Amino acid sequence: MSKNVFGDELISCCLSPLTGFYRNGSCDSEPDDIGVHSVCVVVTEEFLEFSKAVGNDLSTPRPQYQFAGLKAGDKWCLCASRWVEAWRAGKAPKVILEATNEKTLEYIDLHELVKFGWKGK
Repeated sequence: MSKNVFGDELISCCLSPLTGFYRNGSCDSEPDDIGVHSVCVVVTEEFLEFSKAVGNDLSTPRPQYQFAGLKAGDKWCLCASRWVEAWRAGKAPKVILEATNEKTLEYIDLHELVKFGWKGK
């Protein structure tokens, strides 16, 4: 059973769009997930533009992969290293901490991550 950054059971991030390395709605991250898709975020337009500019276009639909493209407000399991990169650039999206895998703490301190905690539905 995967745990979140608080050491509790990891809750689902999002089922629509279906997210996660395993496309199960959860930010599970096992050894075969080389990208460590562990951070449950609520994407913003600013973040999507940043991500596209650094080579990871998450907003363009890719029908061949059943991917409709993300829009502001969507929840998504993001690679921990990409979140840290966005954080350093001042473009990091909010984080749903209860749905963020504890593996994220190998990349950023919980104290910093909590500052980006999302308070919403």
